[in-house]
This record gives sequence, structure tokens and C-alpha cells, in this order.
Amino acid sequence: MSRRVYLHIGAPKTGTTYLQDRLSLNAASLAEHDIHFPSRSPLVSPGLFHFRAALDLLGQDWGGVPGHADGNWDALVKRVRRKSGTVIVSHEILAPAGPEHVARAMADLEGSEVHVVYSARDLARAIPAAWQESIKQGRKWSYRKFLRKIRRGKPWFFRALDLPTVLATWGSGLPPERLHVVTVPHRPERASAGLAQGTAGPVEAAPGDPLWLRFCEVFGIDPAWAPLDSNRANRSLGVAEAQMLRQLNRRLDRATRREASYDALIREMLAEDQLVGRGSAPVRLPPAAYDWVEQLSARWVDYLQQSGVHVVGDLDDLRPVRPGEGATWDNPDRVPAQLRLQACLDALAAMTREAAARPDPDQRFSRRMRQRAEWLRRP
Repeated sequence: MSRRVYLHIGAPKTGTTYLQDRLSLNAASLAEHDIHFPSRSPLVSPGLFHFRAALDLLGQDWGGVPGHADGNWDALVKRVRRKSGTVIVSHEILAPAGPEHVARAMADLEGSEVHVVYSARDLARAIPAAWQESIKQGRKWSYRKFLRKIRRGKPWFFRALDLPTVLATWGSGLPPERLHVVTVPHRPERASAGLAQGTAGPVEAAPGDPLWLRFCEVFGIDPAWAPLDSNRANRSLGVAEAQMLRQLNRRLDRATRREASYDALIREMLAEDQLVGRGSAPVRLPPAAYDWVEQLSARWVDYLQQSGVHVVGDLDDLRPVRPGEGATWDNPDRVPAQLRLQACLDALAAMTREAAARPDPDQRFSRRMRQRAEWLRRP
């Protein structure tokens, strides 16, 4: 049985949400062309299955119930082995895996032609997006502290974005032609206005978007085989909303920030819905950080040029572009009080509407008791 397995390992903030959702939506039509994005059951989305499998491989739980991901990696491997043709495994938390995790993955997939796919975005956009995402996930550090740790290579996000280290770890033992780097293009329609290059906005792909087409090229997908488009996008917050959410995280204890209710109410309902698109200034890289980012990016581009890995896209996409002349920078740690108050009031209004729309648990209990009493009175 001939099988080619593509391990898409990230990086985060490179269109992974869109990619995984579009693969999920088109799983049946892609399977007709022998391209598979396996799932565990109809009740579990492929994206969630791959996330749990990645957690299991890495031995992590990410705040969930201890052991909740156990067995998912083995379950995914079993489904991969049942397939022929092309199988795609995708999750961005795999990027900073250690050598021991990579060795296990390669051993478990022995007998398949394994390829590693890494999607990369320029650091002037990726770093602000990473801080913002960490705040959505419950972190409470300031932007300044996050940037300081980034310079030291400390946070998980930077280890996931560290292109040479990630490729060296995952590429150990693989010929360079089986390592694929997909670059995330700059958005020219906004670049001309001097806005996109330093923003932390999401990577929103459309049916003919260059990023989606680049993924298709790597995986050997004819775009016509995946006609269903995804409307999922990990949309960005402005500086006022991000600061409001950070202050909220500071007031919540760690246990609360790790509960499922946080994801449902704060991350999904507020951070990814109600608080986006309010017109607050975007989170950008500080002007003083561009020299360091440009030097680091230049070294990474040189590394790719000499490595022999397969690059899909333009290496210049990885070179940060400074904001246009006259562009201002708004410090996310020093948002004016009036803007913070407006964001807080909007968040409070959204939470109030959500609470009002939810059924009263006491009323539901009383209704169940009345129904039970009526049933008992029946002859």
C-alpha cells in the first residue's frame, strides 16, 4: 500500500484555523481523490481530533482534565495506516515538539513516506498576533513583558515560530525535499495603505487566496476538489480590547482561566466575536523592535536558501515591512482610560445579553419537578 503522510506542524497564526476547517468541510470530497483528513468519529471534528492527538503525542493536557487526550495519537496513527494515497495531519502545537516526540511520531508512521509542512509568517505580524492569542488563552502578561521574553526565546509561541530550530528538529533524518515551507503572503490591498505589514490581524483566506492555493500545491490538492469554503478566522482584537481582556484575566484565578467556561464565554463569545471590529487601533510591533526582527528574519531567509528545503511562496514574504510613513504606534500597555472604559462596557453588555438569553437553572429545575409531579398523579 502506497501512502504519503503530510505532517503540518504549524506555525501558529499562519492560517491554521482556516486550513483545518476547510479540510474538515471537504473531507468527503477530498477522500474521493484519495486525500484524507482523518477523524475519530462523526461526533468529533477532525480539527479537534488532531488537536487531542497532538496533545497526546506531546504528553500535555493544556488545562483540560488530566488524561483527556490519552490514546488519541495512537487512534490517529491507526486511521492513518488504514489509508492509501495522501493523509494530512495538522495542528500548530506540534511545531515546538522535542526530539523525543518527533522520534516517536516518525517511528509510529514507519512504512509511510512522511513529509513535514511548516507554514511561516513574517515576525512583524506573527509576534503581535502571538501576544494577542496568548491573552485570549488566559495569559495576563503585559505586551512589554511578552516582547522581552520573546527576545530571550522563552515563550512557547517563539519556540513555535523559531523556523530553523523547528525545521532542524522535525527534519532530522528526512531528506530536504520532504521538508516544505509555505510562506504567508503579505496582503497587498492593505499593504498599499501601510496597514498590514505590522498588524496582528488574522490570516483570512478566500477560495482563490494565495495562502490556500499554496497549501493545495504542497498537499497535491486540486482546488476544485475542496469547493466548500470556511468562514472561520481567528480574528484580531484592537489595543483597547486586548488590554481589557488582559485586565480581566488578572482578576480571574488560574483555575477559572483554565475552565471550559472561560473558552466558551471569554475567548469564543467575547474575544473572537463581540469585541472584534470595534475600530480600536491594531496591535503592532513597536518601532524599536524592527531592527532586531529584520536581522533575525534575514538569517532565517538565508537558512532557507541554503537548506535545500521546498519553499512554496516568496521568501520575501518572511521579511518584515515597516509601516508606511506617518503611521503611528499605539502602545497596548498604555491605552487611554476612556477607550478601556468603552471596551469594558461593551464586554459587560455582551455578557449581560448572554446571561439573559440563557435559561434560568432554577426555573428548569422547577419545571422538571412539576412535570414529574403531574406524571405521578396520573392514574
